[in-house]
Amino acid sequence: MSQDSQHGKWTISSSDDDDEGLPPSGTATSKPHRPAVSSHSPRQSTPVSSLVIGSEARQSAAMNQLNPVKYETSPSLAGKRKKEASDGSGWALSDSDDDDGDVKGKSGSNVPKRALSPKTKKPKVENERPPSPHGRLYYIEEFPTFEISGTQLTPICHHQSSLKLFYQVILTVFCYLDILSPLFGTLKESVQFNYCFDIAWMVKQYPSEFRDRPVLIVHGDKREAKARLIQQAQPFPHVRFCQAKLDIAFGTHHTKMMLLWYEEGFRVIILTSNLIRADWYQKTQGMWMSPLFPRLPKGSSVSEGESPTFFKRDLLEYLASYRAPELEEWIQRIKEHDLSETRVYLVGSTPGRYVGSDMERWGHLRLRRLLYEHTEPIPGEERWPVIGQFSSIGSMGLDKTKWLAGEFQRTLTTLGKSSLRSDPPVHLLYPSVEDVRTSLEGYPAGGSLPYSIQTAQKQLWLHSYFHRWKANTTGRSHAMPHIKTYMRTSPDFTQLAWFLVTSANLSKAAWGALEKNNTQVMVRSYELGVLFVPSAFDLKTFPVHRNPFPVSSSSSGFPVPFDLPPTCYSPKDQPWIWNIPYNQAPDTHGNIWVPS
Repeated sequence: MSQDSQHGKWTISSSDDDDEGLPPSGTATSKPHRPAVSSHSPRQSTPVSSLVIGSEARQSAAMNQLNPVKYETSPSLAGKRKKEASDGSGWALSDSDDDDGDVKGKSGSNVPKRALSPKTKKPKVENERPPSPHGRLYYIEEFPTFEISGTQLTPICHHQSSLKLFYQVILTVFCYLDILSPLFGTLKESVQFNYCFDIAWMVKQYPSEFRDRPVLIVHGDKREAKARLIQQAQPFPHVRFCQAKLDIAFGTHHTKMMLLWYEEGFRVIILTSNLIRADWYQKTQGMWMSPLFPRLPKGSSVSEGESPTFFKRDLLEYLASYRAPELEEWIQRIKEHDLSETRVYLVGSTPGRYVGSDMERWGHLRLRRLLYEHTEPIPGEERWPVIGQFSSIGSMGLDKTKWLAGEFQRTLTTLGKSSLRSDPPVHLLYPSVEDVRTSLEGYPAGGSLPYSIQTAQKQLWLHSYFHRWKANTTGRSHAMPHIKTYMRTSPDFTQLAWFLVTSANLSKAAWGALEKNNTQVMVRSYELGVLFVPSAFDLKTFPVHRNPFPVSSSSSGFPVPFDLPPTCYSPKDQPWIWNIPYNQAPDTHGNIWVPS
């Protein structure tokens, strides 16, 4: 079945289908894809799970890093059965989906593939940016400092500002070691909430003096994936586990949060990075770091230490939603600390079906309620665009009225108690194939952008909303985004009505979907983010910072991680689809992308 659109053409097998367009978690049902290898190269089994526990896309990217396929003329792909668009520039899906067995790869000898004809071989793309190391070292080596477009990607502990939490959105590629630095406190225990883990790498990031302090891992893995995770932790007796309940199909534990308990107090960090090395290396990520919350005097009431944004109450409610005995002691610790300095609102999702007043506790209806209560109507707001930026996309339905415009857009366009139901422009930022191809990582960066062909071919209408990933202002154009942000900007893109950084991608699973004639909302996944509204900082709007790095106490604007105004896809641009081949042009490392 052939599909054409303004942003791509591809051919798919009619037998392909998906349920919710969600990337599978690293369970027994996940089958890693095999990258193409040279027919004359020896092959050996390479267990992907030893590198990363996570989605199928992540595992495919890991394999492509281990065994890159060099760009050659199209005959070099002989022997691989695939369907391609007739013009050679469209999307294609391999039809070898019935393949199974161990994941295979090239031997450690890294014998390069031989071009069939030197005359037809295209030159490798000039290396204009620092190369990323390939193979296993990509996941275990310490990483250096890089210079990108004149902006140094350095550790970010000096970005911390205690003046106002306004400056505690850190939008950069940052260093895990700095977050756990003794400069922030004498660590006693910690909790790590996340989706993907590399336990050995994570433990190594703790400073040596804290490396044996108790760590609780909150995860959503089941069955074989859970067993692999536990096996990773066997050398580390101080690591314990808490399995998040995922009772609704296709849900994931996608929340990314750290709870850090120090001798001096307590800190919360909400971020967008998985706990694997690749997420902390050449990607654009986001993080909110709280100040150090001091301990309340003994005998204080439960209500003391609350912030104007009710952050303490909402954090306790979120943790209670896990119904996990392992978190009880942390709930008690939070009650004993003063969180009153917090000026952000917590926006979380937890799995379940909610009715009545509970509908506004989680997901996008929670965001809608906060925007209704804590923002103000703006003259001419119908011209204030909504921007959504994300790294994965779920199934939106057959047309925009099914969820995006009929439900989610109403949330994003809420401004105070205005009765106006405006229909402003909606800009969705998602990397194009060209963005990924020319990125620091090259095509393997697409393993963190798991938009599948099975989902994309059902919602061609969505692609007309898409805009490129361009971040020249912040020096991050070639660091592919794993950050997720949503915001409302002025028509000239100099002011923000609000800003949200979160783990939630563009999916009903993450944000929730109304059911039963809008009397019930169903949420599949755990997600977490923080919402900035101007009123919490005694402002009418946030000015956009045009040169946001380095962030300092003298900064006078909000650090948006990408260029404004957004750049719309051209007719030739295609959204990145992770599970189809890209062999028409090499990436920045001279490789192609051939999942199978």
